[in-house]
Amino acid sequence: MPTEPAPEAAYDASPFLPARGGLDALRAAAGECRGCPLHAPATQTVFGAGNPRARVLLVGEQPGDQEDRRGEPFVGPAGRVLRAALDEAGIDPDDTYVTNAVKHFKFERVPERGKRRIHKSPGLREIAACRPWLDAEVRLVDPEVLVVLGASAGKALLGPSFRVGERRGVLLPYGERGECLVATVHPSAVLRSRDRDEARAGLVADLGVAARALG
Repeated sequence: MPTEPAPEAAYDASPFLPARGGLDALRAAAGECRGCPLHAPATQTVFGAGNPRARVLLVGEQPGDQEDRRGEPFVGPAGRVLRAALDEAGIDPDDTYVTNAVKHFKFERVPERGKRRIHKSPGLREIAACRPWLDAEVRLVDPEVLVVLGASAGKALLGPSFRVGERRGVLLPYGERGECLVATVHPSAVLRSRDRDEARAGLVADLGVAARALG
């Protein structure tokens, strides 16, 4: 008899979403997600975290190495940059919910670097597969403002043609929610920049647009 294809072959997380419940139910169900192949090498699912009634919901790309090991988003160096930038822009980090477009860490191992796991950007199929989780988070948190951090997050919510450099730092429309979305760079880009002060200032300025949108 022919065997059934593995769930991840469909690149669709929809079958794993719970029929009812809030963020806790969603988080528990995401822990069992097999909606794309990334679940296999990752340590665990890294779901969103923060204030469940947050006024601002921030979306990054995917968990990094530390996030994958700890099971929490934005707990590494990029997270520290983000929290400091939020505070400087006038957004209370405790009034935010942070998540990622993709919930599993995608990486590769480079033999000459020993056991170190090197970040690898998710593809469009993986981003699309994970979209049901992100849509559910947005629906349940129901924020006033969405902030997308980097290209992958922007592609998840605004389509594959999205480019950060073309659309950052202004209020953008997002479906029926109207003009409520601000795009900016991922905080990891600040850490990689040759001029960190300039890159950080740009991130803070973009987040300031989100702060002003809150009124």
